[in-house]
Amino acid sequence: MSSLICRGNILGIFAVGVALTPGSVAANTTAEQTFTLQGAKVGDIVDVNKPSLDAGIGIANVRVSAANQVAVKFSNSTGGAITPKAEKYTFIIYRPETAGNLPSGVPAL
Repeated sequence: MSSLICRGNILGIFAVGVALTPGSVAANTTAEQTFTLQGAKVGDIVDVNKPSLDAGIGIANVRVSAANQVAVKFSNSTGGAITPKAEKYTFIIYRPETAGNLPSGVPAL
């Protein structure tokens, strides 16, 4: 049995803290809201950490929607509207390598 160890396809990983002021999320729904995130590029993989608990609020998805802009989808599982706290969120950005820098046979994103 043999195995191949690739070096991976992540060029860089960046942690960025950004103060966000989300808008209200209606009852029993999701709402995608966009925010400025300097340096984010379309094609980046992004994760977010909300530092505090807002009962009934969750984060369903986060993506880079345009250069320097992220879209965060908030989920509200309650029977009333909720506005998530304005606070400093931490974003982790994973920047993939370009196709030309990948080992042979490894598909690009």
